[in-house]
Amino acid sequence: MYSIKRLLIGRPLKSTALGEQKLNKTKALAILSSDALSSVAYGPEQILIVLVAVGVTAFWYSVPIAIGVLVLLTALILSYRQIIYAYPHGGGAYVVSKENLGVWPGLISGGSLLVDYVLTVAVSVSAGTDAITSAFPSLHEHTVLIAIAFVLFTTVLNLRGVTESASILAYPVYLFVLALFILIGVGIYDIATGAVPPDLHASIGTPVAGISLFLLLKAFASGSSALTGVEAISNAILNFKSPAPANASRTLLMMGALLAVLFSGIVFLAYYYGISPRTEVTVVSQIAEQTFGRHFMYFFIQGTTALILILAANTGYSAFPLLAVNLANDKFIPRIFTVRGDRLGYSNGIITLGFLSIVLIVAFQGNTEHLIPLYAVGVFIPFTMSQTGMMVKWIRQKPKGWIFKLVVNSIGALISFTVTIMFFITKFEQVWSVIVFLPTIIYVFHRIKKHYEAVGKQLRLTTCEPAMPIEGNVFILPVAGITHVVETSINYAQSLSAQQIIAVYIPFEREDETAFEEKWNKFHPDVRLVTLHSPYRTIIQPLMKFIDTVERKANESNYQVTVIIPQFIPKKGWHNILHNQTSLMIRARLLYRKNVIVTTVPYHLKK
Repeated sequence: MYSIKRLLIGRPLKSTALGEQKLNKTKALAILSSDALSSVAYGPEQILIVLVAVGVTAFWYSVPIAIGVLVLLTALILSYRQIIYAYPHGGGAYVVSKENLGVWPGLISGGSLLVDYVLTVAVSVSAGTDAITSAFPSLHEHTVLIAIAFVLFTTVLNLRGVTESASILAYPVYLFVLALFILIGVGIYDIATGAVPPDLHASIGTPVAGISLFLLLKAFASGSSALTGVEAISNAILNFKSPAPANASRTLLMMGALLAVLFSGIVFLAYYYGISPRTEVTVVSQIAEQTFGRHFMYFFIQGTTALILILAANTGYSAFPLLAVNLANDKFIPRIFTVRGDRLGYSNGIITLGFLSIVLIVAFQGNTEHLIPLYAVGVFIPFTMSQTGMMVKWIRQKPKGWIFKLVVNSIGALISFTVTIMFFITKFEQVWSVIVFLPTIIYVFHRIKKHYEAVGKQLRLTTCEPAMPIEGNVFILPVAGITHVVETSINYAQSLSAQQIIAVYIPFEREDETAFEEKWNKFHPDVRLVTLHSPYRTIIQPLMKFIDTVERKANESNYQVTVIIPQFIPKKGWHNILHNQTSLMIRARLLYRKNVIVTTVPYHLKK
């Protein structure tokens, strides 16, 4: 297993190599922006899916809706840029909400983001698989298996370390950006030169029967799913090289600019080409096919789109472990999430994220359309909370230029809140689970915090009960026969200057009891033997009753009861299945006994 681990994730790194695992702006843009940039592949499509309900004539509304999405994007980019400088140690929406709105709003943001990063992986991989099956329809029936394989690949890649994964992922991300720039550029050129017939779409302003403000807001909320992943950089500031806040801020601005251009271009081409959403062929695939035909450039665009959609999951792998560290440091989730692995990454967070993502993919059968609403709600709740938190911060502190900052955050909070409400109203059957799992997660956070506080209080020397003085020891030694392992255990107990050693033998037959007592008197007459006949052929019950009896008497005299468990260790691991594991069962039962110490004396076999 060790050899397999080394092959998959590489040799361990020293703690002093942590600085080498920091990202420059070029790699950070690839690894932390892939989620936001990849959403260009399905964000515009979500707008059209809503508008198609009233007919293709309504597709011209996608242009003003896209402008609204860009306004929200601008507000979010400016806001998260402020968050980066105000909270340079990372944490994003969780830290902002906790410090400005209180612990409970902070936990709502933190819980939403944790779930959202799981959905990031599930949605990205599912969408990438859709792109592959669009180009190769024969693979459509294997969607779930393909998606799971990609999750496992990305998990292993991230376990190898941030720098190594970023070095590999940078190429497909920048190839995707290049591919879409070429697609948008050629598409606009074709339109400008008249190669695309103007009658494929309805003119902007054409009256549409059945259109309503509610439907437009629904389309706007769906299109806003293209903004998921914008917050990732503010959560992962610690991954940047020094000066981290400045590098993170520049990366955020570059991501916002690229996202705006790519999103606008795809929306415009989809409108001008008159593209309608189809179940098994994505909008980007249709645009590429109409622009280039099913030739090299089409497959290049589909290939890079599939790659970035799959590797966009890496944003979740970068941000989830760091958010988990913040929550674990505040004692809201298990402390194991603060431990760095062999390659200096937070491997427990990475493995947990991969496992939960696979569960989601299997549960939803890799259906991107069903996952996206849940995904978008999970990120717009923290969007709203963080914007509101920053509003409170500026009102309280009133720093220089705070009026402009307050206006930016107010616009962002209002739009984000509107989008969140629209998702709950229009897609309730797909997002209702948020109402169930969010309170559940917060309750779990609360219980974990209470547990850590209780443990700390009980272990603290200034508050815990004084330890009772120990006058002596009583050793109880369960034995199944007269063997080397029993002899070794007796020698160990005697080396501790034990006042009393009691060997306990539990026979199922009376004849065995008499025979064993005779053998014991010859083997170790100086060690007291107690035999407990067990007519029901159980070892655990009579042993526990005996230990209880000895414990009660020992406590009266301030004696400590120690149970010594002899155990032989086979040379090969698989040999264990050939033997009864009675010692394991005894240890499991005694582990929660308050006043009993359990000691295992191993005897290693040579053959």
